[in-house]
Amino acid sequence: MLPEYLRNQATESGTVLDYRDWQVQLGRRFRALKLWFVIRHYGVEGLRHHLRRHVALAQAFAGWVAASAEFELAAPAPLNLVCFRHRSGDDYNRRLLDRLNRSGALYLTHTVLNNRFTLRFCVGQTWTEARHVEAAWRRIQETAREIG
Repeated sequence: MLPEYLRNQATESGTVLDYRDWQVQLGRRFRALKLWFVIRHYGVEGLRHHLRRHVALAQAFAGWVAASAEFELAAPAPLNLVCFRHRSGDDYNRRLLDRLNRSGALYLTHTVLNNRFTLRFCVGQTWTEARHVEAAWRRIQETAREIG
């Protein structure tokens, strides 16, 4: 019930409430209703615009990761989720994730792919722009250098 990308120190210790257990279940009818509201608000073309923009921003981020000597892509990134990691190993990536999330400047999630700790960067907020993704990449690189 609890996939790796939802695990963190706060949930493991029980110090936070998990509101996902308090919501309407994500059955087919409720998911359809959520989609209906999104389409009604943005329109089909507006939804397409947001999806295309998010995918393009994530692809730019994936390109920067692929071009980096310190980082590597952990999986193909065909949509708006980029799974990547620093080449220094699992402990280093755990510290990097912890420091980035504690900074409050950006928030990443994690997972385990091929038995290796992996960072996850997702572009999906309505108002995200290229400058935000660029700033996130700079912050990730700077924090990685600080950990050394």
